Amino acid sequence: MIKLVMCNSLFLMSCCYNLSQFTYHGPGCWTDWFDRDDPGGRGDFEVLNHLRSENPGKICANPVDIEVTTLSGLSATSTGDVFHKMDTTTGFICRKTDQSSKKCNDYRVRFSCHPPFCGGGVCWTKWYDRDDPSGTGDWELLKNLRKENPDEICDNPLFIEAVTTDTLTPAVDTGETFNVFSPTKGFVCLKKDQSDGTCRDYKVRFGCPCKLGFH
Repeated sequence: MIKLVMCNSLFLMSCCYNLSQFTYHGPGCWTDWFDRDDPGGRGDFEVLNHLRSENPGKICANPVDIEVTTLSGLSATSTGDVFHKMDTTTGFICRKTDQSSKKCNDYRVRFSCHPPFCGGGVCWTKWYDRDDPSGTGDWELLKNLRKENPDEICDNPLFIEAVTTDTLTPAVDTGETFNVFSPTKGFVCLKKDQSDGTCRDYKVRFGCPCKLGFH
């Protein structure tokens, strides 16, 4: 049995919690099922970067497998549909134009991740706010944060969380477009990407593997 015993103080973590949104199955684990799209438009688009943006912290940085089924639980490969994409890099895409019937089933997807993502828990760093949006935007890049805060951020963060500094609104709820939003790269909001030409001021923190013990 894996037991969370402590946070690694080297990372200056502020809290720990169990990853209840993941199902543990031995050496790896599966995320929750995601169904962000339906096939009413051009098809069913369950694209990984969209899923990550809409579900921050719920999908690991480098999934090792993808599973796709219809909403009723039928494996995608048993439906007879033709798939444009079904991989751990892009996610899943079923296009109506590729089907003889010009229809796609409605699909759901989930991703498999390796420990420590799913085994014992995540510890969060403190919040960082190294930049403000007065220049080209708000740049909270991981490489710069590491340089300015040595030994405070783990080598391979699993998650990133970004919120506004004034109202603590999650970045994904602000309506702004982000140039970078990744646990391995950090966070960047560019003014030129926004319809109003401005970015909110953000702060970020990173989720790292907690120190695990075995009981």
